[in-house]
Amino acid sequence: MTTKQVSPKGLQWFLDSRFGMFIHWGLYSILARGEWVMHNEQIPVAEYEKLVDQFNPIKFNADEWVSIAADAGQKYMVITSRHHDGFSMYDTALSDYKVTNTPFKRDPLAELADACARRRDVKLGFYSSLLDWHHPAYRFRKESGLAWSDYVAFLHGQVRELCTNFGEIACIWFDGDWPAVTFDEKAAYFAPGGSFEYEKLYDMIHTLQPDAYVHNNRHVQPLPGEDVQGFEQDLPGENTTGFNATEIYGLPMEVCLTINDSWGVNHLDENHKSTQTLLYYLVKSASINANLLLNVGPTALGEILPVHVQRLKEMGNWLRVFGESVYGTREGVITTPVGVSTHKGNIHYVHAFQYRSDNVVLNNIPETVNHASLLEDGSTLVLHRANGKCWVNVPAAKRNSLDTVIKLE
Repeated sequence: MTTKQVSPKGLQWFLDSRFGMFIHWGLYSILARGEWVMHNEQIPVAEYEKLVDQFNPIKFNADEWVSIAADAGQKYMVITSRHHDGFSMYDTALSDYKVTNTPFKRDPLAELADACARRRDVKLGFYSSLLDWHHPAYRFRKESGLAWSDYVAFLHGQVRELCTNFGEIACIWFDGDWPAVTFDEKAAYFAPGGSFEYEKLYDMIHTLQPDAYVHNNRHVQPLPGEDVQGFEQDLPGENTTGFNATEIYGLPMEVCLTINDSWGVNHLDENHKSTQTLLYYLVKSASINANLLLNVGPTALGEILPVHVQRLKEMGNWLRVFGESVYGTREGVITTPVGVSTHKGNIHYVHAFQYRSDNVVLNNIPETVNHASLLEDGSTLVLHRANGKCWVNVPAAKRNSLDTVIKLE
């Protein structure tokens, strides 16, 4: 079994980063009905391939996308290099079914890598689909005469390209292998023909990119070589979606979440989460040692939806004031009925999201804590201890409308 993992340096970077941008973008963006539209609407390969001649995102600007992420306080971006529809969003040498063979002709992943390298405050990582509804060695072996080994060679070859052609990367983020889910209907879309050879795949990544973490969105206990445990549309330990593992296995964690209800752009989906809800997911994730990977689904023209840009900007404005309570923090030890906490060394941060009364009750507060203040303006709060209880008083006029952060030292 593989023994290689992300380097201590890479792990430290991941744990300190706390906030990243997920990007789902591909041919499906033209139809604007989500990234699963090919499967959901049973579009034949020959019909879906016609989208190649229509893909021309003339408004795509790599520097603008990286700036949006940086202004939001996001430390890394993870973009779909190839989603389940099998279309590669970079200039791969292993397939002609790729973005540089569209009217656009350019390689947006290379441009994003250059933009990140220039700024140096946002790292770029890649999503790679383990399944492929287009590749003949995955879905049409009987018709093509190809073998499962041909698909595995293609998958591993593309991952090698991602690890060698774009400089230092943040991660390889896999999706499409869900061992706890059985797809009897339309099995050709999902049923693999054998092993993905994870041991070789993970060792290759950790050898070529020792500081990059490996995430496999399998919804079950992580395998050796996988550096984080992931949760999709759920906080760690929760399973409102019905497919996440509720057990936490002791690895660093990452929550991937949509701003509305869709990963790829969907013109019918206007259910955009409020800024406060998104900040709650970010802070709640940090409070239990998890990062938040927050998704945007750009349009076919290459624009991030204005409403998503606005939400991200508002999160960035909040983080510029309160970021020290998120970045570089670890799981909180103090509990409160109105929120969560994080800590960094001997400093604790209590996030009071709810406003029940002027008193914020604090449980499990270390005896060494003797000073309380508001992080927003540094004003001192009185720390009360009586009859085994502890609390601080934060009048309504001193509260932050999104999240009141109390600093305890």
